[in-house]
Amino acid sequence: MGLSDKLKDAVDKGKAAAAKNSDKITGAVDKAGGFIDQKTKGKYSDKIEKGKAAAKKAIPPQQ
Repeated sequence: MGLSDKLKDAVDKGKAAAAKNSDKITGAVDKAGGFIDQKTKGKYSDKIEKGKAAAKKAIPPQQ
C-alpha cells in the first residue's frame, strides 16, 4: 500500500467518522458560533452565520 492509498484510506475513515457524528459536529459549530457572536457583541453576526453555514455544508450527511 503506497502513501497515496494510505492517505485516501485515512480521508475515507475521517469522512465516515464525521458522518457518524454529524449531529454532534453541527451542535458544536452552532455553540462555537454563538460563543463568538456573543464575545464580539454581534458585530460580525453575518460573517459568523456564513462561516457556520460553510462548516455545516462540509459535514457529510449522517449515514
